[in-house]
Amino acid sequence: MRPTPSDTPNLPRRSADFDTLVESLEYGARGVAGFNFYNSRGVLTDVLSFRDLRDRAVAYAGRLASAGVKPGDRVGLLAATSPDFQVLFFACLYAGFIPVPLPLPTAFGRREGYVDQLRGQLQSSGARMVFGPTDFLPIVGEAAADLGLARIGTRADLDALPEQPGAVVKASPDALCYIQYSSGSTRFPTGVCVTNAGFMANSRAMCVSGVQLRTGDRALSWLPFFHDMGLVGFMLSPLTSQITVDYLATEDFARRPMTWLKLMSDNGGTVSYAPSFGYELCARRVSATAEGSLQLDLSKWRVAGIGGEMIKPKVMHQFAEAFRPYGFSDKAFCASYGMAETVLAISFAEAGTGMTIDKIDKAELAANHRAVPVDHDDDRTRVFVSCGKVIPGHVVEVREVDGAVLGERQVGRVFAKGPSIMQGYFNDPDATEESLSDGWLDTGDLGYWASGELVIVGRAKDMLIVNGRNIWPQDIEWTVERMEGMRSGDSAAIVLTGPDGADQPTILLQCRPAAKEERATLLSAVRARVIEAVGVACDVVAVPPRSLPKTSSGKLARNRAKTLFERGELTALAD
Repeated sequence: MRPTPSDTPNLPRRSADFDTLVESLEYGARGVAGFNFYNSRGVLTDVLSFRDLRDRAVAYAGRLASAGVKPGDRVGLLAATSPDFQVLFFACLYAGFIPVPLPLPTAFGRREGYVDQLRGQLQSSGARMVFGPTDFLPIVGEAAADLGLARIGTRADLDALPEQPGAVVKASPDALCYIQYSSGSTRFPTGVCVTNAGFMANSRAMCVSGVQLRTGDRALSWLPFFHDMGLVGFMLSPLTSQITVDYLATEDFARRPMTWLKLMSDNGGTVSYAPSFGYELCARRVSATAEGSLQLDLSKWRVAGIGGEMIKPKVMHQFAEAFRPYGFSDKAFCASYGMAETVLAISFAEAGTGMTIDKIDKAELAANHRAVPVDHDDDRTRVFVSCGKVIPGHVVEVREVDGAVLGERQVGRVFAKGPSIMQGYFNDPDATEESLSDGWLDTGDLGYWASGELVIVGRAKDMLIVNGRNIWPQDIEWTVERMEGMRSGDSAAIVLTGPDGADQPTILLQCRPAAKEERATLLSAVRARVIEAVGVACDVVAVPPRSLPKTSSGKLARNRAKTLFERGELTALAD
């Protein structure tokens, strides 16, 4: 078994200039590129060329039709990092069904939370069937109880069914292509309606103007297929440009993060993305090894994308320093901004230029919503990474609360408009009306313009207002995680209502020390450090390790943590 090559000779490369995803696969099937799957030790386990994907998808389209699904019906697919998911995803597209990628239980810390999440997605999408790996089907059955699904099974279960003739239908560009559930911190994330035309507009902008894919590029991803960056960025978009992709399952990356870099080195990978925590894990692992002792060559890595959460500049610098001896260049860093509601991307930094850092005055930001540049870098400063220019064909405005459009370095709410904007949330007109108006999407994020580039400062709903000051929870959380012994994701900054009805800034702190005296010392140190760095007196509450909830994409679910704590489902450790 050999992986598919990076080059596709005798097939002119096209960059997402197709009407539908099926059309792009038909074209890619004429070449030799494809998808390759590796285990945690970097051993190749499966190969799926685009040609094989097309042939198998057509066959399973007929079998799905025999299973009782009709065009327009939704089919839930547990998004395991495997060829089965990709085959059934495209089988749905060929037959006119609507695939709905669903998260795996491994993305959640609690079984109950996963069952609730999955049940909510199945209900809102109205899925008729669900397919996934055998090991996960019992928990799917629990989530789907009393929902009347026609079938819950594996891809192999379809093998016994006949291929119904005439099952393949031709989709229109404006037809609903798939439903992508957002990874937000609400209990039941909303399903984003993505059309073929909307997808292609976003993919074309990313491939041509964002990542600037070129002949010979090879991508690598450990991001889950149920998240927009994993599904769009490293499955669907590369296919529309005939780019080979190598995969490492998310759970395998978590166990052996250095396998990511080993595969980049061994296969000559040029494009890969990760949230900041992915780079942080690798930098932490390599810190214990002698410089230059690893057998790595990262010199071909030209686009090291950053996205999916607020970018941490210090983490990125640590990664660049740790892997410079292995050929990695910090010019490869490519920041971007986006969300499922825009298919994926809204803005991209220019590839090959590295990070653009913006240091601004923290007091001016909090008091006057202005991003005033400063030269110093201390507790009086907030440091952001520019997310680049808006992708072609799209428009972004930064607005005041009253809707007035703001100018350079004025912080406000970010709105976006263009061909990639979603049709709406599936089967949720209230949420759609709340987010869309005259074609403009309210992203829910706060940002500002700096020399024509977009800078994101955080989610509007997450901002803490303390004694008239605007405090971003990331300031508090990043202060905590830089303390000795603390890790990324160990704290959640929230506001609770005190016994007197007043707002009380609070830090939920994942606490590993078992001895009460050690815990007390840690809580006192955290409180003092936050007062010193951020100027906010917070209650610090110790909660058990690994108890803070995360979204399906691995980000801290801050509002969910607050809700669980207020309900008593997330309990404090004893004093």
